Amino acid sequence: MEAETADRPRPVPRTRAFWIDALLVAFVAAVAGWLIGEARQWSAPFRASVEVDLSPSALPGYALRSLARGCAAYVVSFAITIAYGTWAARSARAERVLIPLLDLLQGIPVLGFLPGLVLGMIALFPSTSLGLELACVLMIVTGQAWNMVFAYYGSVRSVSKELKDIARVHRFTPRQYFGKVELSTSMIPLVWNSMISMASGWFFLNVNESFQLEGRDFRLPGLGSYMSVAIERGDGAAQVWAVLAMILMILATDQLLWRPLVAWSYNFTVDEASGAPPPRSWVLDLLRRSAFAEWRRRREERRLQPLLAARPASRLVPPSGGAPDEDAAPSATPRPSALRKILIRAAVLGAALFGLVGAWRVSELLARVDAAGWIEVLVSVSLTFLRIVGALAISLAWTLPVGLWIGSRPRLVKVLSPVVQTAAAFPAPMIFPLVVAALLALRVDFSWGCAVLMTLGAQWYLLFNIIAGAASIPQELRQIADVYRLGGFARWRRLELPAIFPHLVTGLVTAAGGAWNACIVTEYVRLEGGRTLRTRGLGALLSEATAAGDFALLAASICGMSLAIVALNRFLWKRLYTLAETRYGLAA
Repeated sequence: MEAETADRPRPVPRTRAFWIDALLVAFVAAVAGWLIGEARQWSAPFRASVEVDLSPSALPGYALRSLARGCAAYVVSFAITIAYGTWAARSARAERVLIPLLDLLQGIPVLGFLPGLVLGMIALFPSTSLGLELACVLMIVTGQAWNMVFAYYGSVRSVSKELKDIARVHRFTPRQYFGKVELSTSMIPLVWNSMISMASGWFFLNVNESFQLEGRDFRLPGLGSYMSVAIERGDGAAQVWAVLAMILMILATDQLLWRPLVAWSYNFTVDEASGAPPPRSWVLDLLRRSAFAEWRRRREERRLQPLLAARPASRLVPPSGGAPDEDAAPSATPRPSALRKILIRAAVLGAALFGLVGAWRVSELLARVDAAGWIEVLVSVSLTFLRIVGALAISLAWTLPVGLWIGSRPRLVKVLSPVVQTAAAFPAPMIFPLVVAALLALRVDFSWGCAVLMTLGAQWYLLFNIIAGAASIPQELRQIADVYRLGGFARWRRLELPAIFPHLVTGLVTAAGGAWNACIVTEYVRLEGGRTLRTRGLGALLSEATAAGDFALLAASICGMSLAIVALNRFLWKRLYTLAETRYGLAA
């Protein structure tokens, strides 16, 4: 909330306020009409194949269809984030299972979920397009949810002791603790990581809207299918129009949705001493000048004024004047009620039974894979792992100096953050044909050139986290470094690299997960005229097994990849996280 310079808020010009309200009503009505139109499309009769119109006039409708699927997937991802993250943060038992499972899920490519989702949803809704639309939305969720869950879980786990003491003294109910402490303190990282997760969902737009299974073409009208058909037909003009439409859609959602949310989320900031100005949004500034916002602000002030005036000092400070009374106040982290415990146990039991049935079905599929198939899986996983290491090295080589340079300058963070976010949100597979053409022109072997394609999907996770880590370095430490005249490499080694190390580890983990996920579109690239470039690796194996309907080989590939991810988490990422917490954490 902005601080007012007088006892009463400044008056809002009526003409301007009513104009803004009229525009707001028109916008809400347009969004409602758009959602109703999308609902009608989802309930339309199911068609085995969809003809994609490559004329530029069809692009606005396709862009809105893709946007609707992305927004629907975000709503589902947000619900998963709150439920999954809260459960993992509040329960030590659940944490030991849920967090390793989360590491595993974020690395499984979208094609690992695709066959079951598509066939299952079409079986549930055989007569309408709802099943195929839901399958597409849920596949987008598999690219969105994991990063948001990590951000929310980390924020809840890092709630300060002071806030927990305040919640204990005021005897917050579980609902109050969730809304006033957990959700409020995690709002800023949750909004920022929501932007990254939305970009991750766009990354696989071509695959999600235009995929094949057992020789059948499951295609939905949208920007992804438009670009896929344009590449197959070699229509360069249509590809350019698709890229321009994607850029315009990203810019529009950034200005109308994400920028206002980012600026609004800074109302929940805890540290007021950072010195950096909070971000602003012209859309949020207009909304704050509307008559509706003014009425709501005055109504909130009238509601809070009697409470603030009548609040006794004893409610803020324990009667003893010292630490809060542990016996007289509940735990800072709310404990579930008896009914909730029963529901949680029932959910765990149901999940366990579902897992056992799934494991039995998977074991039946794995029994069909011969020794040659397992050798191929092992070699493919190894080659993909080497390419991921190369992609992370390439990404780190440029994101580390650039991220430190941007993050240490608040003005650059403010100016360049929207540019970086727009670049990150653009689905890299749309420009893969151009990158592949450049690699072939330079005579780069595609078996290693595809590591460059992986870099396009992994680099943004590192850049975002490095910028965030550099921007969060306390000003006092920078001043101490200036006093001791630390500069150049010495400043990097003694201040900046140790300070950003926890953020760097998080960026490496999420970037590696993104690279594992991106292997399906980097090791098996479709070019003009139906021509494909493939190299031996896990992504190509998954793509070919999915197209052929070879579920046994698909299951073996996913299991081999899962074992590799678990081994990495156990022997590398977990040790780096421990090192970050015990040696390089600023709050340690």
